[in-house]
Amino acid sequence: MEDITVAQLKAKLDNNEDFTLIDVREIHEAEAYNIGARLIPLGTLGENLASLEDLKDSEIVVHCRSGARSAAAKQILEGAGFKKVSNLLGGMLAWQDAYGDTKK
Repeated sequence: MEDITVAQLKAKLDNNEDFTLIDVREIHEAEAYNIGARLIPLGTLGENLASLEDLKDSEIVVHCRSGARSAAAKQILEGAGFKKVSNLLGGMLAWQDAYGDTKK
C-alpha cells in the first residue's frame, strides 16, 4: 500500500475508519506522547507477528517518531505476508507539527 500523510491519518481517525494503528517507538517515547496506537516497539515486532496474524488482510498504519522505524516495520510486516500496510510519513514529528499536542 501507499504510505500515508498525517492529514490522511487524521481523517481516518476522525471518521472512525476500520484500521489498526501500530506505534513502533520505544515505551518511553509512547508514554511521552501518543495518539492511541497499539505499542509494539520495532525491536519486538518479529516476536509479536503471531499476535497480529488475524490482521494479515486488514489495513494497518505503522508510525514512529520520524518515519524511519515505521518504514522498516512496514517492510517486516509485508515480508510476513501482511497485505495492507502503510507507513505514516514524518511520524509523530510531522503529526505534532501539524496538530500540536492534539492527540487525535
